[in-house]
Amino acid sequence: MLEIARKRGYTIAELNNVLARKLDPAETFPPGPAGFTIRPGKPKEALTFSAILRQSFFPDGGEPAGFDEMLAPSFAFPGAITFVAEADGKIVATGAGLIIPDHKIVALHGAATLKPYRARGLQTAMLQRRMQVAAQAGCEYAVIVTQGGTTSMRNAERLGFTVAYSKAALIKAAPNVDL
Repeated sequence: MLEIARKRGYTIAELNNVLARKLDPAETFPPGPAGFTIRPGKPKEALTFSAILRQSFFPDGGEPAGFDEMLAPSFAFPGAITFVAEADGKIVATGAGLIIPDHKIVALHGAATLKPYRARGLQTAMLQRRMQVAAQAGCEYAVIVTQGGTTSMRNAERLGFTVAYSKAALIKAAPNVDL
């Protein structure tokens, strides 16, 4: 299959794993790490939320033009859940999800932590908070997409997520055109 894709000019851009977990509305989680406040995000914080994602995923720049503005409207989607973690009155981490009530599922996304605040348990706590809110909203399952072997994947697996399937994102190179 990959050989056919290559012959047609496609290459693998990234490999992702889709992980899933059953939710239980009676499940409880420990409080988040000391020194941080985890709370729902506010619509007026949408650009700050997006900026933290940009800084986390593109630390050396190179993000798509308009990245922050492209993500900000997700706060207004029906079923959107957004959380931020604060330290010293400053937002330092994000996490979002989309509750799809017809299917009793939540799609988790938007997880990012500024570099100086990593490795303190923020993303685990924010995953737990989002799962709890989704379970209380009637969701039976949570799904999350990560790249294989990443901290995000390990955090999800520690919370009981398992790989449902893997997928390759393909990209086609632009044709060479002489002008």
